[in-house]
Amino acid sequence: MKNLARKAVLLSLVENLRDRKSWCSETHIQKTVYFLQTLLRVPLGFDFILYKHGPYSFELSDEIMLMRTDSFIKLIPQQPYGPSLTSGDRGELLKNNFPKTIDKYKKQVKFIAEQLGDQKVSKLEKVATALYVTEERSKMSRTEMAQRIHKLKKHVSVAEGEEALKDVEKIKKAAKKLAS
Repeated sequence: MKNLARKAVLLSLVENLRDRKSWCSETHIQKTVYFLQTLLRVPLGFDFILYKHGPYSFELSDEIMLMRTDSFIKLIPQQPYGPSLTSGDRGELLKNNFPKTIDKYKKQVKFIAEQLGDQKVSKLEKVATALYVTEERSKMSRTEMAQRIHKLKKHVSVAEGEEALKDVEKIKKAAKKLAS
Protein backbone atom coordinates (compact mmCIF):
# COMPACT_ATOMS: atom_id res chain seq x y z
CA MET A 1 0.00 0.00 0.00
CA LYS A 2 1.36 3.42 -0.93
CA ASN A 3 2.26 5.90 1.79
CA LEU A 4 -0.65 8.36 1.52
CA ALA A 5 -3.18 5.57 1.05
CA ARG A 6 -1.85 3.93 4.20
CA LYS A 7 -2.23 7.22 6.06
CA ALA A 8 -5.84 7.43 4.88
CA VAL A 9 -6.56 3.98 6.34
CA LEU A 10 -4.88 5.00 9.61
CA LEU A 11 -6.99 8.15 9.75
CA SER A 12 -10.10 6.04 9.14
CA LEU A 13 -9.05 3.85 12.06
CA VAL A 14 -8.59 6.88 14.33
CA GLU A 15 -12.06 8.13 13.42
CA ASN A 16 -13.67 4.72 13.91
CA LEU A 17 -12.01 4.31 17.30
CA ARG A 18 -13.17 7.76 18.38
CA ASP A 19 -16.72 6.93 17.20
CA ARG A 20 -16.63 4.06 19.71
CA LYS A 21 -15.50 6.35 22.54
CA SER A 22 -11.93 5.03 22.45
CA TRP A 23 -9.27 7.00 24.26
CA CYS A 24 -7.44 6.71 20.92
CA SER A 25 -3.92 7.08 22.22
CA GLU A 26 -0.91 5.96 20.23
CA THR A 27 -1.07 2.69 22.16
CA HIS A 28 -4.62 2.12 20.91
CA ILE A 29 -3.42 2.72 17.36
CA GLN A 30 -0.43 0.42 17.81
CA LYS A 31 -2.51 -2.49 19.07
CA THR A 32 -5.44 -2.09 16.66
CA VAL A 33 -3.11 -1.79 13.66
CA TYR A 34 -1.39 -4.97 14.83
CA PHE A 35 -4.78 -6.71 14.77
CA LEU A 36 -5.64 -5.21 11.37
CA GLN A 37 -2.43 -6.52 9.84
CA THR A 38 -2.07 -9.82 11.66
CA LEU A 39 -5.62 -11.04 11.98
CA LEU A 40 -7.40 -9.34 9.08
CA ARG A 41 -4.42 -9.14 6.71
CA VAL A 42 -4.84 -5.45 5.87
CA PRO A 43 -1.55 -4.77 4.03
CA LEU A 44 -0.34 -1.70 5.91
CA GLY A 45 3.25 -2.97 5.85
CA PHE A 46 4.40 -2.18 9.39
CA ASP A 47 6.94 -4.40 11.12
CA PHE A 48 6.04 -5.25 14.72
CA ILE A 49 8.21 -6.56 17.53
CA LEU A 50 7.24 -7.65 21.01
CA TYR A 51 8.20 -4.67 23.14
CA LYS A 52 7.51 -3.31 26.63
CA HIS A 53 3.73 -3.31 26.36
CA GLY A 54 3.08 -5.87 23.66
CA PRO A 55 3.44 -5.72 19.88
CA TYR A 56 4.93 -2.40 18.80
CA SER A 57 6.03 -0.86 15.51
CA PHE A 58 8.63 1.87 15.50
CA GLU A 59 7.67 2.54 11.88
CA LEU A 60 4.06 3.09 12.90
CA SER A 61 5.15 5.46 15.64
CA ASP A 62 7.11 7.44 13.03
CA GLU A 63 4.10 7.38 10.69
CA ILE A 64 1.86 8.82 13.41
CA MET A 65 4.39 11.60 13.97
CA LEU A 66 4.49 12.34 10.23
CA MET A 67 0.70 12.41 10.11
CA ARG A 68 0.75 14.96 12.91
CA THR A 69 3.38 17.00 11.05
CA ASP A 70 1.17 16.95 7.94
CA SER A 71 -1.89 17.94 10.05
CA PHE A 72 -3.77 14.76 9.07
CA ILE A 73 -4.15 14.00 12.78
CA LYS A 74 -3.63 16.02 15.93
CA LEU A 75 -3.15 15.43 19.62
CA ILE A 76 -5.71 16.45 22.18
CA PRO A 77 -4.23 16.80 25.68
CA GLN A 78 -6.16 14.74 28.23
CA GLN A 79 -5.09 15.60 31.76
CA PRO A 80 -4.04 13.84 33.91
CA TYR A 81 -3.50 11.08 31.32
CA GLY A 82 -1.72 11.12 28.00
CA PRO A 83 -3.06 12.70 24.83
CA SER A 84 -5.50 11.17 22.40
CA LEU A 85 -5.49 11.41 18.63
CA THR A 86 -8.17 12.87 16.39
CA SER A 87 -8.55 14.03 12.81
CA GLY A 88 -6.45 17.09 12.02
CA ASP A 89 -7.03 20.17 9.89
CA ARG A 90 -6.03 18.34 6.70
CA GLY A 91 -7.74 15.05 7.55
CA GLU A 92 -10.69 15.64 5.22
CA LEU A 93 -8.31 16.40 2.35
CA LEU A 94 -6.55 13.08 2.87
CA LYS A 95 -9.84 11.16 3.04
CA ASN A 96 -11.17 12.89 -0.07
CA ASN A 97 -8.12 11.79 -2.04
CA PHE A 98 -8.42 8.10 -1.07
CA PRO A 99 -12.11 7.20 -0.87
CA LYS A 100 -11.63 3.86 -2.69
CA THR A 101 -8.83 2.75 -0.36
CA ILE A 102 -10.81 3.73 2.73
CA ASP A 103 -13.87 1.93 1.36
CA LYS A 104 -11.82 -1.18 0.51
CA TYR A 105 -10.80 -1.64 4.17
CA LYS A 106 -13.84 -0.05 5.80
CA LYS A 107 -15.30 -3.34 7.02
CA GLN A 108 -12.02 -4.48 8.62
CA VAL A 109 -11.35 -1.09 10.25
CA LYS A 110 -14.88 -0.92 11.64
CA PHE A 111 -14.66 -4.50 12.93
CA ILE A 112 -11.41 -3.87 14.82
CA ALA A 113 -12.71 -0.59 16.22
CA GLU A 114 -15.84 -2.39 17.44
CA GLN A 115 -13.85 -5.23 18.97
CA LEU A 116 -11.12 -3.18 20.67
CA GLY A 117 -12.18 0.47 20.69
CA ASP A 118 -13.51 0.58 24.22
CA GLN A 119 -10.62 -1.35 25.77
CA LYS A 120 -8.22 0.19 28.25
CA VAL A 121 -4.50 0.16 27.45
CA SER A 122 -3.76 -2.58 30.00
CA LYS A 123 -6.31 -4.89 28.36
CA LEU A 124 -5.06 -4.05 24.86
CA GLU A 125 -1.54 -5.01 25.90
CA LYS A 126 -2.71 -8.42 27.10
CA VAL A 127 -4.93 -9.16 24.11
CA ALA A 128 -2.36 -8.01 21.53
CA THR A 129 0.35 -10.04 23.28
CA ALA A 130 -2.01 -13.03 23.26
CA LEU A 131 -2.49 -12.64 19.50
CA TYR A 132 1.29 -12.35 19.11
CA VAL A 133 1.79 -15.61 21.03
CA THR A 134 -0.92 -17.43 19.05
CA GLU A 135 0.83 -16.41 15.84
CA GLU A 136 4.23 -17.42 17.23
CA ARG A 137 3.20 -20.66 18.96
CA SER A 138 0.03 -21.94 17.33
CA LYS A 139 0.79 -25.57 18.21
CA MET A 140 0.74 -24.95 21.98
CA SER A 141 -2.23 -25.53 24.25
CA ARG A 142 -4.00 -22.49 25.67
CA THR A 143 -2.38 -23.12 29.07
CA GLU A 144 1.08 -23.30 27.49
CA MET A 145 0.42 -20.09 25.58
CA ALA A 146 -0.80 -18.37 28.77
CA GLN A 147 2.42 -19.45 30.48
CA ARG A 148 4.36 -18.05 27.51
CA ILE A 149 2.54 -14.71 27.88
CA HIS A 150 3.44 -14.65 31.57
CA LYS A 151 7.06 -15.47 30.75
CA LEU A 152 7.17 -12.60 28.24
CA LYS A 153 5.22 -10.17 30.45
CA LYS A 154 5.87 -10.95 34.12
CA HIS A 155 3.19 -8.50 35.25
CA VAL A 156 0.55 -10.53 33.36
CA SER A 157 -0.52 -13.55 35.38
CA VAL A 158 -1.13 -16.92 33.75
CA ALA A 159 -4.87 -16.50 34.49
CA GLU A 160 -4.87 -13.07 32.80
CA GLY A 161 -3.02 -14.63 29.86
CA GLU A 162 -5.68 -17.33 29.59
CA GLU A 163 -8.42 -14.70 29.66
CA ALA A 164 -6.66 -12.70 26.93
CA LEU A 165 -6.33 -15.85 24.82
CA LYS A 166 -10.08 -16.47 25.20
CA ASP A 167 -10.70 -12.90 24.05
CA VAL A 168 -8.50 -13.48 21.00
CA GLU A 169 -10.40 -16.68 20.20
CA LYS A 170 -13.69 -14.74 20.30
CA ILE A 171 -12.28 -12.02 18.05
CA LYS A 172 -10.93 -14.63 15.62
CA LYS A 173 -14.30 -16.38 15.53
CA ALA A 174 -16.08 -13.09 14.82
CA ALA A 175 -13.45 -12.26 12.17
CA LYS A 176 -14.24 -15.50 10.33
CA LYS A 177 -17.86 -14.40 10.08
CA LEU A 178 -16.68 -11.05 8.77
CA ALA A 179 -14.70 -12.76 6.01
CA SER A 180 -17.65 -14.85 4.84
